[in-house]
Amino acid sequence: MREKLIEAAVKAKEKAYAPYSNFRVGAALLSDGKIYSGFNIENASYSLTVCAERVAAINAIVDGSKGFEKIAIASDGADFITPCGACLQFLAEFSKDMEVILVNGKGDSEITTLKKLLPSPFSL
Repeated sequence: MREKLIEAAVKAKEKAYAPYSNFRVGAALLSDGKIYSGFNIENASYSLTVCAERVAAINAIVDGSKGFEKIAIASDGADFITPCGACLQFLAEFSKDMEVILVNGKGDSEITTLKKLLPSPFSL
């Protein structure tokens, strides 16, 4: 399943709308056994930019799926990128700990967990 998620994240990255930063990011979220993709969508008003991870999560939620299991995040850069704080908190709303697969532009991957990246999320 990891390879399918990685492939879906890399494919989603191709659809990114990043005319300002030229930094494309794709995400693929496994939720309730189904893969949901997302990509970053930039805006001239930078605060309105939406990250790939949240787009993938919103796609899952719109479909009625909230059982987040794993997410793969792919970028064009040589380094591995992690979700921003807002995305980590957004994902933690639906899964306190899930596998996070980071993929760089060379196709290398590294695995971590949501719990390692955000050990103390806000909760009710």
